[in-house]
Amino acid sequence: MQISKNKKYQYLFFSILSIYIIFNGGNSNLLIQLNFILICSFYFYCFKDKNYGLHLENFYLKNKKSIVLYLIFLIYLFFQILPLPLNFLKFLSPEKYYLLNVTNHTSYSSISFSPSNSFFQLLNFLTLLIVVLILKMILYTERHKYRFYLFLSLSGFIVSIIAVLFYLNGNPDFFIFKNSYYKNSSSGFFINRTVLSIFLLFCLISSLEILKNVESFKKEKNNIFFVKTYIRLFIIFITIGIITSFSRIGNFLLLITILAYFLDEIFFSSKKRGSFRNILFVIIFFDLIFLGYYFGSTELIDRFYLLNEEFVISNDTGEKLSRIKIIQFGLSQIKKFLFFGYGPGSFETIFQIKYLNNSSNFANHAHSDITEFSGELGLLGISILICSFFKFFLDKNIHSSLNYLLTIYLITILLFDFSLHIPLIQILFISFFLLNKKTYGSSR
Repeated sequence: MQISKNKKYQYLFFSILSIYIIFNGGNSNLLIQLNFILICSFYFYCFKDKNYGLHLENFYLKNKKSIVLYLIFLIYLFFQILPLPLNFLKFLSPEKYYLLNVTNHTSYSSISFSPSNSFFQLLNFLTLLIVVLILKMILYTERHKYRFYLFLSLSGFIVSIIAVLFYLNGNPDFFIFKNSYYKNSSSGFFINRTVLSIFLLFCLISSLEILKNVESFKKEKNNIFFVKTYIRLFIIFITIGIITSFSRIGNFLLLITILAYFLDEIFFSSKKRGSFRNILFVIIFFDLIFLGYYFGSTELIDRFYLLNEEFVISNDTGEKLSRIKIIQFGLSQIKKFLFFGYGPGSFETIFQIKYLNNSSNFANHAHSDITEFSGELGLLGISILICSFFKFFLDKNIHSSLNYLLTIYLITILLFDFSLHIPLIQILFISFFLLNKKTYGSSR
């Protein structure tokens, strides 16, 4: 059986995403370099195709201002890592100028407190732009979108099985996978359990979207029954993976996701899909309640109760450092680096330098993405970034129940977690927002 051109390109893209999935969401400087090379190579491979080139040209003409603004944002990130004379730094970053004077530093210095980390974050932000261009080239119909959903659904199934198997065996370290940070919860290929749960939530949404619209891209009844059967099986394991992660944010958003689909199906959907509604009932009573009780026992309600989470991190001395205090520290640094920030990837350095009694405390993220992004980029950087997305979010075609749900995800993570600093999660948000515009493609 010959594979079509579109499938060949799409499967190659899915293979690259698999590298992100297997290796901790691409969350290291080495992986950012590797994925940048792979994504760039794949982009130029796609660009050789004339039809894909036309898709890209059409996208550029419709979104020229947004792309130019994003390129200006990338130039701004590059400016943050440039070595500057101290007289310039006195104006651009008075707080860093003061710290350099205290240490008698007399040579050039950058705005960023960690230029190497900021450089790799620049590569990551550039990679995100290239991913957007690739998506507009190779995933341009509804059928392609559901092929992407199927890939995520299958990936979530496999990742969940591995994560739960690790969890049932005490989450041991295995090969390059360091799971021992969370002995009593699932983390799988990811070092952080919340990142695992957010990834699995995207896999869950993909599975639900397939079940909801399977009749639109599968015409034969036997194929429809087969798809519903194995996707339902995938959902069971994905749900178990989220529950056993014991991530409060992940389990809270799991409940929100199922309720959102259920309420949309009852009150807002123009199509009557009795079978999908019945599946949602089963998911609520079997997946959430029964499996949740079995794997979580009395902790089920506590896990779903997001505001009851203990924002605590333990350090080497056995003391406890409140996440709220880390967020407060991050907010205080926004004021001190208001306009030009302290550079992407520099929060850990800032924390080590400036947090009181820092010899026994450690934090590499602010545990609030909006706080960390604002401090890293400064008022100027965050303004340019928001302006580059402004046109997209003003487009009336993005208003859909799924995008509203994704917005809830986005706000929750921005306020309470650092998962949006993980490259894979960034790619998934971008992909879902782009692929779920109402005017997206045809069913062909």
